[in-house]
Amino acid sequence: MLLRLLAAAGLAIAMTTAAPAQDAAPAAAPAPGWSFAIHGGAGTLERSRMTPEQQADYRTALQAALDAGRAVLAGGGSAVDAVTAAITRLEDDPKFNAGKGAVFTWDGINELDASIMDGNGRRAGAVAGVHTVRNPILLAKAVMDDGRHVMLSGKGAEQFAGEHDLAIVAPAYFATDHRRRQLEELKAKNLSALDVEFKFGTVGAVARDADGHLAAGTSTGGMTGKRWGRIGDSPVIGAGTYADDAACAVSATGSGEFFIRAAVAHTICERVRAARKLTVDGKTETVPLTTEVLQGIVDGVIAEVGEMGGDGGVIVAGPDGKPVFSMNTPGMYRGRATSDGLSEVAIFADE
Repeated sequence: MLLRLLAAAGLAIAMTTAAPAQDAAPAAAPAPGWSFAIHGGAGTLERSRMTPEQQADYRTALQAALDAGRAVLAGGGSAVDAVTAAITRLEDDPKFNAGKGAVFTWDGINELDASIMDGNGRRAGAVAGVHTVRNPILLAKAVMDDGRHVMLSGKGAEQFAGEHDLAIVAPAYFATDHRRRQLEELKAKNLSALDVEFKFGTVGAVARDADGHLAAGTSTGGMTGKRWGRIGDSPVIGAGTYADDAACAVSATGSGEFFIRAAVAHTICERVRAARKLTVDGKTETVPLTTEVLQGIVDGVIAEVGEMGGDGGVIVAGPDGKPVFSMNTPGMYRGRATSDGLSEVAIFADE
């Protein structure tokens, strides 16, 4: 009898000891860290063309835009909100060719384009040829949120902006003396846009938030002296902007016609999607993507643009790791930050 009681007690103790192990929940996967990157245009950005004071001014402006997006992500905000926070900051800064400070068309007006894409569901919105909307990126976001269309243009886009309570300004708001002088020089000397501006004027941002969602946005005033309602890659989903949670987020700046022809943003994302797939014994799994692999993919696409005759660059946020940059020009205004503490801005290609 005593032996049976001792055996029963031992069994009870064993069951009590084992129970926590049987009931323990599996360890939760670590939350993905957020990452963020911005650009303010690529082109012939060389130290010999910029005074130390000019360099400092641009770095300060880039840091302010980077901080605006970083604050959203660090506070648990969405990738879309981080992208719009940074781009509106750049649109309001006359040093950049987007919003206030946009270049002039041949006819002496400011004509603005923008686009945004949410990688969570691949929602997108874009606008082209607007003249009175203070922040075109907010109009592009309103088009995306409305959901009925992807791209609106001209007067229709401005009417849509008015119906959605976006800030409307007089066309003169966007004009600056510096941009007017560039147009006058271009016409007087029969120059190209790059001869008077030295860069492709575009701003953009890409983000991955703490939930792993991606977003990209781009805004521009186009090219100095553009004619006939010319539209570049910035508002074209798949060319200047693209985001897909299964791949990456891309914002481009460069010779728009080539970026459209190469479908640069979409091409990068498709190659990233393919690189994340690993098939073993007939089963396909999604694997992490190293920063080095992402950089190689992006560099390859920009090299192809160069072979076609196009110049420019991109910023890319992947599903893992830190954002990357790539350019085939002497420089690109840019910056990046991550939840791991990285925060940097740069101008020249050798930085």
